[in-house]
Amino acid sequence: MPEDRLDIDMKTIEDNSDLRQVEFEAAISDERYQFAVQYDVLEALSAVSPEGDAVAIFRQHADEIAGLGATALARDPDRELVVISENDLD
Repeated sequence: MPEDRLDIDMKTIEDNSDLRQVEFEAAISDERYQFAVQYDVLEALSAVSPEGDAVAIFRQHADEIAGLGATALARDPDRELVVISENDLD
């Protein structure tokens, strides 16, 4: 995959607190995908619990999440929902 970052559609960001993840759409190589980033990743990036502030934390760390999303997509490109987990952190 030539690109190493997602182009996140910031209008699609939604907190799914039941599943403890923030869901969003993003494009890479002119293809759109559905993504979710787990709360554990948000906490690792920000050093604060995302409870109640997950979308704000997501927005603050969108650049890092864009890189992690490309990694997660490369790992599992055929999933309907690509989940960014702690396994995608360096």
